[in-house]
Amino acid sequence: MKLFRSFKSLQNELYSSNFSCEELVDFYLKKINQSKNNSFVETFNDSALSQARAIDQEISVKKHRKLSGLIVAIKDNICYEGHGVTASSSILKGFKSVYSATVVRRLIEHGAIIIGRLNCDEFAMGSSNEKSTYGPVKNPIDPNKVPGGSSGGSAAAVSEGLCLVSLGSDTGGSIRQPAAFCGVIGLKPTYSRVSRYGLIAYASSFDQIGPIANNIEDIALVLEVISGKDRNDSTSSSLDVPNYTKLNPKRSNKKIAYLSECINHTGLDPEIRQNFLLKIDELKHQGFVVEPISFPLLDYLVATYYVLSTAEASSNLARFDGINYANRVSNVKDLNEAYVFSRNAGFGEEVKRRIMLGTFVLSSGYHDAYFTKAQKIRRKIRNTIEEVFKTYDYVLTPTTPHVAFNIGDVNTDPTQMYLEDIFTVLANLSGNPAISMPINNHSTGLPYGFQIMGRNFDEEGILSFSKNYF
Repeated sequence: MKLFRSFKSLQNELYSSNFSCEELVDFYLKKINQSKNNSFVETFNDSALSQARAIDQEISVKKHRKLSGLIVAIKDNICYEGHGVTASSSILKGFKSVYSATVVRRLIEHGAIIIGRLNCDEFAMGSSNEKSTYGPVKNPIDPNKVPGGSSGGSAAAVSEGLCLVSLGSDTGGSIRQPAAFCGVIGLKPTYSRVSRYGLIAYASSFDQIGPIANNIEDIALVLEVISGKDRNDSTSSSLDVPNYTKLNPKRSNKKIAYLSECINHTGLDPEIRQNFLLKIDELKHQGFVVEPISFPLLDYLVATYYVLSTAEASSNLARFDGINYANRVSNVKDLNEAYVFSRNAGFGEEVKRRIMLGTFVLSSGYHDAYFTKAQKIRRKIRNTIEEVFKTYDYVLTPTTPHVAFNIGDVNTDPTQMYLEDIFTVLANLSGNPAISMPINNHSTGLPYGFQIMGRNFDEEGILSFSKNYF
């Protein structure tokens, strides 16, 4: 069986009886088993094959669903009833979810097959997928390189062809950055566009589930299915979901901004800068108005994000105490030891670092100096972006400052790893949708990405623009 990169081509052959859905799932399970890049932590053989047989039965009576035969894998922080979910952390080792995330339920209702769960940085805290109890994921383009994080397994699996589409979560760039490193497309929807019910929370005001795929059509199709109001998530938007799959034709009367501080940033790879400017010239020749704008708050983005996200993580991860649930150590003297020893044994170093940082910025005497001030800066950032979008339709930046780095290179300096989010975190602070489109002309042979950010709830616009001009 050939390797598919498009769901439409796969579904056409499936409906033409060139193979059965069960044969398709068996093909992917064998391919996953042969992979040495550690993107999957578990395959759901029994349930996936059972789903496939049900789809085959439907096809035999000409019943076709929107996603019939779509092979999907989910990040290991998205719940699927009766299946393991650990957020790639030892503290949840052996845990099985008692319910399904809304996104999982909607995918299955439309005929998708959930084939397994994907490796990630522990509790989605990382930018390289090295902070996992299951070990690092390797970039399928170069196994010596990181795939990015925290949704590194999600991006690597799609890039390697182990699934057609994956779901990741994006808190500060965790879909878009690994998508750029692995040469695939990653979308962070507008905050609230997709329900977070069933996503293990890292930072609740930032987290957003989104798809990773090889083409815009598959991104649009999955987004259309998983978006919309959910009574289980009070923060989910009640706005109607557009027909994302009906992408608009080419239009060159849009105005595009790019952030001069990003292009002039000292950490930006010179080749990425040069190719970005060439893309700007290309868009101008196609009739777009493309202008540089100043965004002086760039240097505040990462600090603001980490103050607020770690504060929320400190609160969200308090439930993993070995008492309510999560693994508990034995041979403790009292309740205090049970809490302390269980959390110390179960959490990795990066998670403990962020919990402590978050607890510190929320503590008495420091709350106003850090957390409250960061909230004010976040509001200023959002107001600034809203002003930009009164004039411009899209904001274009590189997704990352450089291509994928070697496994182990940045582990000695946590603050250097935090700077990996410098171009992506803006969309999480403001809540705007953003997509990373792969670019493949770096001299190293490694891909990188350009990011398109749009107005809130204008996923339709950025999908059409990306499809037609990238």
